[in-house]
Formats: sequence, C-alpha cells, structure tokens
Amino acid sequence: MAAHTTPSEPPHSADSGGLPPSASATAPPKPTWDPGEPSRPYPWLRPTIRIRLTLLYAGMFLIAGMVLLTLIYLLAAEALHEGSKLPFRILDANAQLTSDSCPGLSGTLPSEQFMERLEDCTDAQRAAALDELLQRSLMALLGLAVAAFAFGYVMAGRVLSPLGRITRTARQVASSDLHKRIELEGPDDELKELSDTFDDMLDRLDRAFTAQQRFVANASHELRTPLAINRTLLEVQLSDPEASPELQQLGKTLLATNERSEQLVEGLLLLARSENEIVDRKPVDLAEVAAHAVEQVRPEADSKGIELRGVRHPVYVQGNGVLLERVALNLVQNAVRYNQQEDGWVSVATEALPGHAMLLVENTGPAVPAYEIDNLFEPFRRLRSDRTGSDKGVGLGLSIVRSVARAHGGTVTAERREEGGLALRVVLPV
Repeated sequence: MAAHTTPSEPPHSADSGGLPPSASATAPPKPTWDPGEPSRPYPWLRPTIRIRLTLLYAGMFLIAGMVLLTLIYLLAAEALHEGSKLPFRILDANAQLTSDSCPGLSGTLPSEQFMERLEDCTDAQRAAALDELLQRSLMALLGLAVAAFAFGYVMAGRVLSPLGRITRTARQVASSDLHKRIELEGPDDELKELSDTFDDMLDRLDRAFTAQQRFVANASHELRTPLAINRTLLEVQLSDPEASPELQQLGKTLLATNERSEQLVEGLLLLARSENEIVDRKPVDLAEVAAHAVEQVRPEADSKGIELRGVRHPVYVQGNGVLLERVALNLVQNAVRYNQQEDGWVSVATEALPGHAMLLVENTGPAVPAYEIDNLFEPFRRLRSDRTGSDKGVGLGLSIVRSVARAHGGTVTAERREEGGLALRVVLPV
C-alpha cells in the first residue's frame, strides 16, 4: 500500500499579509561607503598657498624693512658727520675767525657774543641736517615703494600663473576641445588640487559627450532604416494600378505621415548634433547661403503668391556651411508658411556689422503676442492659433536655428512687427 503524502506548503510569516516570499522580502541595504577625501601623510607639512603666501609676504616685509633700516642708518650717519663739523676756522694766533656756513662767526668776537652766535649756528646746522635727512628718507621710501610694487607684481603673477593656466584651458574646453587637459605640475597645493579635480570633471564630460555622439549615430541608423522601409513599401503599393481608390487614399495618408516622421527624426538628430561647438570651421559666405535658401523656398512662395525680396551683401563667417544653410532655410520656410493670404512678402537680407555678420529675415503675417516670442524657440512649441496646424512643420525649426547659432558662438533674436509678422536676426562672429 503506497503511503499518501501531503505536499508541504511554504510557511508564511504572520506579517506578510499572505503575499509570496518574493513580495515580502526586504530590499538589500544601500551602500554607505564614502571614499571621502584622500589622506595625505603629514598634512600640516603640505605646501599650501596660504603658507606660501604667508612666507612670501613675511619675507618681502622683512627684506623691505632691512633695506629701509640700512638706508636710514647710512643717511643718519652722513647727516651726523656733516653736522658734527665746526662751523668756524681759526685763521691766526690773534683768534681771527672765519666761517662758510655762519657769516656771523667772522673776525674777533667777545666770548659771550661768540657763544651766542655759535649756538645759533649749531641750531641752524642741526635743522638743515634734519631737513636733508627727511628729504633723503622720503626719496628712499618712494624708491623702495616702487621697487616693492614691482617685485610684488612679479611674485603675485608667478604665484597665480597656475590659475591663469586653468582659466585658459577652461576657455579652450568651452570653445571647442573637450580633450584638452590642464595637467598642472608643481607643489601639491590648492591650485594643484583644483586642476586635478577639473581634469577629472573633463574626463567625465568627454565620456558623456562621446556616449551622446555614439547614441546619436546609432539612433540615426535605427530610426531612419524602418522609416525608409515603410516609405518604399508604401510607394510600391501606390504604384500598383490595380489598387482600389480607398487603398490609394490610405497609402497617401500613410506616406504623408511617414514623411512627417522622417522630418521629425531628421530635426531631432540635427538638433542633437548642433548642440555641440563647431570644431571644423571654414569660411562661409552668409549671402550665398541665404540666396540658396531663398531659391529652395521660391516654388512654395510662388504657389502662395508671396514675394521674396531683400538685399544680401557678401559677408563671410567661420562655420559649418551645411548647418548655416539649414538655419537660413528654416527661417525662410517659416516666414513663407506663417504668412498672410494676400500681398504677403518675405525679406531676406545679410549685413556686415563690426566684428559680426547678421542674417535678417522679416515677413508679413498674423500679429504675434510679445509673450509668445520666447516660446517659439522651444522644441515643439507653436503659436496658440497654430496648435492644430501640424501640416506646417514639426515644431523644431527655430529650435534648430538657436542651437546652430549658439554652436557658432552667435545669437538669434525675434521681434514682433507692428504690422504683423516677425523680424528674426541671426548675429554670428566673423
């Protein structure tokens, strides 16, 4: 006879509420290890900037005091030597006197009169010696002050030279090169610690930007490929002469949706790439770029009866021609699409400014509230009246313009026109 066994159930604790063990298990403890500051042997012997500046200022003060004391001693010794000379000379045995500094001590004088005049002459000599000592001391102090300022300026520049190197490297990194490092050499002081910390931060930023570029490249391939396949399949289906009208209409609708998705992907990828500083710069004629953009938009403008005008003066900037052409194209396209129904116009002009080049795009159109202008440069932001006008664009045109302008070191501003429409200015350094 086979033994009958009852399957054992896993025990449940009283406070588990009938939940399975996986749900009632406690979360693992979070790590609490903190690396903290790196320990240094004998931190009180570390040559910090405070100690170095203290020793430098104390040494300069001591040297200046010693030099000033030596000068005063020499000047005082010379003054005492000059003041200790007798103010008269005896010419012969008859006590005939003569004096170069005291005319009153000449000839033969009674003893009382001689002592009075000798005392007056001695006081005058002492006053003259003190005046000369004061004048020479002031001249010595002035010369020592000039020398102290010059020496202090040189020494301060020497002490702060690592800070200047850090600043120059930070400017180079901010402008174009994330691979630049400070690699400061010298004593292990606060500036060396700041330099090492800045280098570590640059390493992390470099890795982050490299990962971003890699992600953009991968996303470009992964997003474009299925959209291109969808477009090909839809075009093949639309080319079938036996397709029903309903199928033809559905295919055209899906093809327009697919095209809009492609534009959105291209805009997002271009927006991600244009956030970085332009490294490979070449001379680009802004007038030629603007003229090319105008010619690309001319068929759309002619179909809507919009006049394209403007004077474009040749002006060269250092930048990426493809991105700058995209800036001009986005501005002109927006100016044409967001325009009035009749007697509309778009003005595209270029102008040379002191040290800068300007691209000005103006158009007629609906009145734009002042509080809405800043929102136009945000991604996927449109005017309130165009929230549902999705056929005009994907809402990335002005965002791309601003990103490309910033990558070139320039700015873009928009102003509302009293008659309606906008005036957009892109200012780039030449």
